[in-house]
Amino acid sequence: MQIIKRIGVGLVWFAGLAFIFVAANKNDPYLIALRGTGNIVLVVVSVGVLACLIRSGYWRRRGIAGKLLVLLWCLPSLSMLCAQASFELRKRNVLQTDVAQARSLGQHFMVGYSSFPEVAALAEKGLIAGIYITKQNVRRAPETLKSEISALQEKRRAAGLPPLIVAADQEGGIVSHLSPPLTKLPALSTLASLPPDLRTEKAEAFGRTHGRELAALGVNLNLAPVLDLRPDAKRNRFDFNTLIGHRAISDDPTIVADIARSYVHGLEAFGVGATVKHFPGLGRVRADTHHFSAGLDTPLAELEASDWRPFRDVLAGSRAQLMIGHVTLTSVDPDRAASHSRLVVDGIVRKKWNYQGVIMTDDLVMGAIYQNNVCTAAVEALNAGVDLLLVAFDGTQFYRIFACAKEASSQGKLDSVTLRDSEARLKRAFPPD
Repeated sequence: MQIIKRIGVGLVWFAGLAFIFVAANKNDPYLIALRGTGNIVLVVVSVGVLACLIRSGYWRRRGIAGKLLVLLWCLPSLSMLCAQASFELRKRNVLQTDVAQARSLGQHFMVGYSSFPEVAALAEKGLIAGIYITKQNVRRAPETLKSEISALQEKRRAAGLPPLIVAADQEGGIVSHLSPPLTKLPALSTLASLPPDLRTEKAEAFGRTHGRELAALGVNLNLAPVLDLRPDAKRNRFDFNTLIGHRAISDDPTIVADIARSYVHGLEAFGVGATVKHFPGLGRVRADTHHFSAGLDTPLAELEASDWRPFRDVLAGSRAQLMIGHVTLTSVDPDRAASHSRLVVDGIVRKKWNYQGVIMTDDLVMGAIYQNNVCTAAVEALNAGVDLLLVAFDGTQFYRIFACAKEASSQGKLDSVTLRDSEARLKRAFPPD
């Protein structure tokens, strides 16, 4: 019995430390599932355990160890209060940004959201350039979402701001975040085995279906198509989130380019822009950038001749934008991911390819960036010539990332010439009404 009792007390100590860790990190994207009701449960359980310990005499009769255990269980609630206070202060700081700075920096941010009043305030103040629509936004009726988007655009007009970029991930296949209510189309990879004329015809038809339905909702940018070459099945066996083997069109660059270009034209026919992704390519990497850093060590000549051909072909033959992923191109810049590397963005895409369209990052809340100083990455991305920073999975991280950009701007750490060029690209791609 004594051993069982000691094990029980040890578990109470361990649980207390775990509760403190969770409470102190309540705003971390990995703990997003615990927000709201989860936080309330954590506080209630903490207070309940604390009451049980006091009633059991741990404060009065168990000596120093008993008092320490009681104090330990006081900390989860206090840690949560401190974490929330820190978040609210940062949020207030961002919302109080002066108009000129808000609009100057805000044109580079696109955010996911769950609270309409909260995102409406950001849109109205010019703190963001766009919103990212996903599954949680379409749990309501399509008419409700359409009304929300329309209301946000009206607030922008009233504030004298350009229309919001409204983006969605509607690739077809397993990534069809707005289906239902939108039509669930097969993946573009299902067209790869068709004769050339038929596959391009059907690819454009897929794009037209997506374009028509997205435009009807008020969505004007689709984060598709995927241009990564399909990897060997064994190469990405630990890829549990990106699932690029299921999303890639083909392992043949010519087929990928043909299908993707036709799909993009179908989208554009309804005024919906396309975003090709995820340069410099996810097909050859083993790690999943949702959680881990990933390096791409393939020689550049080989990448140019294979993986990058679809990107260059589609960008040259359409008005598509480019999404840069969080893969590190080791032979060019081994110290940072491509998404915030000036050597990659400016050196390869801008100067070598002469691409002067809009470049956006993949979601900055992904582990490859967020766990490796997201503040530094955001500032470096802007200085590299990236035009839009995407904060999608957990939109509340916007306040942290914007605060970092704001501080860098105030300290003169943002390249004014690069930002001026970026502003010109954004105006060309998304002209004011």
